Amino acid sequence: MASNSNLPNQITVIGRGVPANYEISIDGAIEEIDTESREDGTIVSGRAAEGVIETGVQRFRFSGEMANVHLVDWNGTPAPESSSTPFVHVDYGVSDRNDHR
Repeated sequence: MASNSNLPNQITVIGRGVPANYEISIDGAIEEIDTESREDGTIVSGRAAEGVIETGVQRFRFSGEMANVHLVDWNGTPAPESSSTPFVHVDYGVSDRNDHR
């Protein structure tokens, strides 16, 4: 696991009570830091993370800049056309105290 100084940024994916898929790509390194979701099966590889979320929160630390976020609901309808896709929040330069391990 990399230190927070190597992965200073944070992405939070928040489920909205409906199954939805997400894919996040960045131009640096990424790793999952914790999950408060009932779903399991998040895949983190290289510069991308993808998974399914219905409820709860999934968090990732990353370096570099956000490159792309792709969100689709259970019908495959992409954001912003669907009100069921998860919320995604990005914070740059997050301190250690905000890391919810």
